[in-house]
Amino acid sequence: MTRPTARVLAMLELLQAGGQRTVAELAARLGVDERTVRRYAEHLADLGIPVRAQRGRYGGYRLSPGYKLPPLMLTDDEAVAVVLGLRAAEHAGLATTEHAATASALAKVSRVLPRALGQRLASLLSTAQFTTPVRTAAPAGADTLLGLASAAQSRRTVVIAYTAWDGRESQRELDVYGLVFHSGRWYVTGHDHGRGDVRTFRLDRISSVTQGDGSYVVPADFDAETQVVSGIAAARWSHEVSVVLRTTLPDASERLPRSAGRLSEHVDGVLLETRAEHLDGMARMLAGLGWDFEVITPDALRDEVLALSDRLRGSAMRGAIAGHHGVADARRPIGSPVRRPGVTGASGHAVAP
Repeated sequence: MTRPTARVLAMLELLQAGGQRTVAELAARLGVDERTVRRYAEHLADLGIPVRAQRGRYGGYRLSPGYKLPPLMLTDDEAVAVVLGLRAAEHAGLATTEHAATASALAKVSRVLPRALGQRLASLLSTAQFTTPVRTAAPAGADTLLGLASAAQSRRTVVIAYTAWDGRESQRELDVYGLVFHSGRWYVTGHDHGRGDVRTFRLDRISSVTQGDGSYVVPADFDAETQVVSGIAAARWSHEVSVVLRTTLPDASERLPRSAGRLSEHVDGVLLETRAEHLDGMARMLAGLGWDFEVITPDALRDEVLALSDRLRGSAMRGAIAGHHGVADARRPIGSPVRRPGVTGASGHAVAP
């Protein structure tokens, strides 16, 4: 949608507030001249919106008494933002409910849009594809998300009913420091009164949120995102990994997500400290970075890197041999015998097997 059209809708929003607006006032608010304001008023009238004009020195515009705007009026850009935002939230797992809620929301938005725009958006949704598949993790409940957000805003302690990964249920008194969406899940982090420490909880494992009586102050230097991401990276895995990457800290920080582990300056580059469940996957990740590196611990990771190197070398050699044979065969005169390396007859000449 062009900027003039957006300004026409902005003028409609100003008139919707009620009362009469002078031409000079509208021009100042919209950043246009008075002649343009009059043209915008004509455009609104063409759209069927009852804009009344009063002439004279203090003349201006107002909407007819009793007129109610449609429940939703969006420019093309705004409509695309809303529709794609809903669809992207569904694919990322950001939505707090199942697919039906997103589908019904999209249907409601489509019903109040102009017919032509609705058809264009339908075409977009039917043809657009997302490389990221729909997250299958259990969504967080809307009541849970909104209740925790309200507690964080008002700094009021809550009591949550939480089910741990092993099925154990508990009641936790929590000072909510922040909410974080990470890798398809919602997390809440804050001070757990029972543990006397900052803890992080998955929202899809919280069955209820009850308002408590206490209040609190969030530490000034607390970063909820860092707390959640670093906490996930520090979860218990099978292997403790330390690797020196031959690069700079800014480059490593740009290439690697914070969930990959802790990065710090090292005399030979950057020290990556993390945990891994499967070392073969860690070897592939390190190889894919494109930097030279040195494995500090564990020794088993060195073995996995060497094994990966052998597999890659073997694949490269097979490709080279196949390419050599292809060239030789292509140059062989038609009807001449095929020579295979390593297979010889009694005379020492190569023969076909």
